[in-house]
Amino acid sequence: MAHSKFALRPRGFTLIEVLVALSIMAVMALLTWRGIDGMARAQESTRSYTDDVLALQAGLGQWRADLDAMMVWQSQENPSGAPPTSTINRSLAWNGSTLRVTRTTAGDAGAGIRVVAWTRRAGSGQWLRWQSPPVQTIQTWQAAWEAAARWGETASLQGTPSGGAAETVIASALDWQLHYFRNNAWTNPLSSSADGADAGTAVPDGIRLMITLSPGQALAGPMVVDWVRPTFGGAS
Repeated sequence: MAHSKFALRPRGFTLIEVLVALSIMAVMALLTWRGIDGMARAQESTRSYTDDVLALQAGLGQWRADLDAMMVWQSQENPSGAPPTSTINRSLAWNGSTLRVTRTTAGDAGAGIRVVAWTRRAGSGQWLRWQSPPVQTIQTWQAAWEAAARWGETASLQGTPSGGAAETVIASALDWQLHYFRNNAWTNPLSSSADGADAGTAVPDGIRLMITLSPGQALAGPMVVDWVRPTFGGAS
């Protein structure tokens, strides 16, 4: 059997084949990068959404905790024998933009009480919470109560509040309002119908928070949160 005189030489890649292979590899790398970038963006978006939801849940939990721990001041008898003077405004005060609450200190009844305040800053729309350090005398409570009112007018969040107070950003809101539940009806605390004799003599049976969350957050739009006084329907 005759054998060929010529041995087969190994054949390399042509320039065109190399260019085609490089182009395919470049396309695959680009698609891979886009996939990785999309996954990273999705993870970041999910993390941001989760953080916003958790922050709002924590804020609303604090809102309920402040109201649940509200301290109801006892009315004092007048020496003249007139009806007792109501001091309920020490427990709860709403002026249409800022809510002030006197509450007990969680976990330690001997640590005193606190004054907390909630407001919305007009410029940025941030819904904020402020709290005083624990107070144990009527004089320090009065100072904290007045400080909360002043903070509600400014709510600047510039630097650390003085006197050991603390403030926290809860969410961004377009507006917020409150209604009180008294005599089996929801009413505006600032309306003339709420100025009756019993309007300032008892903590309302419920408080309805109506807040419109700003766009661009995990949750946006109108939200209604109802709080019911823990002793409502039972012994006061």
